[in-house]
Amino acid sequence: MQETGPCKIHKLEVTDDTLTSRGGLAFFVKYLEAIGIVGLLLHKFAGIKKSIKGVSVQNLFLQMLYFFFDGTSRHLSYFDELQREEGYQAVVEMPAKQMASSHAMKRFFRAFAIFHAGAFRWVLKELFLWRLQREKMRVVMLTLDTMVMDNDEALQREGCDPTYKKVKGFQPLQLIWEGKIVDAIFRRGKRHSNYGRDVEKMIRGIVSLIRTRYDASVAIIVRLDAGFFDEKNFALFDDLGIGFLATGKVYDAIKEKVQGIPKKKWKEYDNERQAWSYARFSYQCESWKKAYRALYTRPQYEDQQRLLEFARPDNIILTNLVSGEPVLERMPRKLREYWEDDTTLIFHHHQRGADELPHRGLKEFGSEQLPFKRFAANQAYYYLMLVSFFLFESFKEDNLKDILPIHSYATTLRRKLVDLAAKVVRTGHEVILKVTQAAMDSLQLRILWRRCQNAAPIPLPT
Repeated sequence: MQETGPCKIHKLEVTDDTLTSRGGLAFFVKYLEAIGIVGLLLHKFAGIKKSIKGVSVQNLFLQMLYFFFDGTSRHLSYFDELQREEGYQAVVEMPAKQMASSHAMKRFFRAFAIFHAGAFRWVLKELFLWRLQREKMRVVMLTLDTMVMDNDEALQREGCDPTYKKVKGFQPLQLIWEGKIVDAIFRRGKRHSNYGRDVEKMIRGIVSLIRTRYDASVAIIVRLDAGFFDEKNFALFDDLGIGFLATGKVYDAIKEKVQGIPKKKWKEYDNERQAWSYARFSYQCESWKKAYRALYTRPQYEDQQRLLEFARPDNIILTNLVSGEPVLERMPRKLREYWEDDTTLIFHHHQRGADELPHRGLKEFGSEQLPFKRFAANQAYYYLMLVSFFLFESFKEDNLKDILPIHSYATTLRRKLVDLAAKVVRTGHEVILKVTQAAMDSLQLRILWRRCQNAAPIPLPT
């Protein structure tokens, strides 16, 4: 009996069918339409383009959001390729005449000025409120941090300075919540963590927003690393009635104080992977007006091996979450008892490591190399990347439950969902996106399609 081998291809021909290799973009398109992101952007940027000729402002914004979500290229010249691709135009539902060229995009970004940063930050905060109101959080945990954007290979960039990581670039100040960046100040590279009044303005602004438009009584706690170790910051948090968890600095005087703590007052905290010895004490520098609750922690083992004395990375956790402080007294009794527990502070302080993941996620989703010479254009590009990243994270939370891991990085999601072979068919008065049965079943695309179209819209301010 003769075995039948695989069917061999004998010819190469051109098809008139409208095909695309990025059929998964259609779900993101439907999601953006359902939540109404365009209305939010146009609320601040409707007049950014002076001429009505060419691509509309709405479609320029949408194509940039699709560009980031797609992630195929990080070069603006890629728009010239997309202009010629009928399958891409069909998937993103964009008329051929409204497809932007690379030159159109460059002109678009040149229209932005430095003062437009405030409008972009407003958009991010409105997105933050949208998610807060959906999640109904009892405690709003924020993380303040800076992120170095390595542009060392760029020949010339305004504001591209040497950073503490010994590369030239930019160093924006960012406020992180639940894996999303909810506020940011785009800054040149030499601006250190505590530069000027940036921290004060950012924290006052976000606290006012939460108190006035979300919940006046919700507990707010900010996590910070040692770069923000400053009595002025701690006094600011006290003044605003919000909590903080900060990394303290190990001065010699503090070491002496800790050495004087009796052995019986040292306790152990174990998270099943590593154990720490810790002791509670009062932390106050000589010039400070107030002492703060503090924990001195020492790792006991790492990878099942006890650390030698000289190799122990001792740490100090500093907080105002202590009995008598307004931030704690305003909490419900069970929540207050939770934060009075020393092990709670250690657990949440250790989450600072997880707070770095949005930086990695943002850089993988977008790019730390910025494309323009002018600071204002790079600033606009950066903020649009933040908005896109926020929408990307929201898209996963709203639509991918029981379909794909919600915490997947951008590359994983693009390979599994966006890079989907599809055919666009026009029949009668309908446009149909056709995929294989295997893709339909494995990714539960009918459920995903329904979820994307029924997403909760962003409330537009009146």
